Amino acid sequence: MPAACPARWRLPGRAICVARRLARRLASCHACFIKSVTFDCSDALSLARFWAAALGSDVDEEATVARAYVEAAGGGGPNMWFIRVPGPKTAKNRMHFDLRAPGETAAEVRRLAALGASVARQETALTVMRDPEGNEFCVEPGPAGVS
Repeated sequence: MPAACPARWRLPGRAICVARRLARRLASCHACFIKSVTFDCSDALSLARFWAAALGSDVDEEATVARAYVEAAGGGGPNMWFIRVPGPKTAKNRMHFDLRAPGETAAEVRRLAALGASVARQETALTVMRDPEGNEFCVEPGPAGVS
């Protein structure tokens, strides 16, 4: 046991001090976080405009049809990148967003449809929609519930 470790920090019956054990545990427990979500798309600028409007944010002023960026509204979530790729979407999404309506679900579905989304299907407690390039997402009831 190193002399620098105070006796009060030693674990009973062990030759390790709590401070060193805690430091190792903290170093090994550092988890990563989601910095951004990237969409492959045919028109980065138009898809970025849709999602910026849907989520209450803005498209970066340097955005182009090849590459666009949307910062998370209020800094409370991952940022979004939109990158132009050749060819259209060909299969079902392997992941999707679940959006919570800020008011009545039907009103939010109408707002998103006016921005360019389409309704894919209505389920019991949510509406499945598609963004302008066909990526599915769900709209769930918020605090005001279902309408």
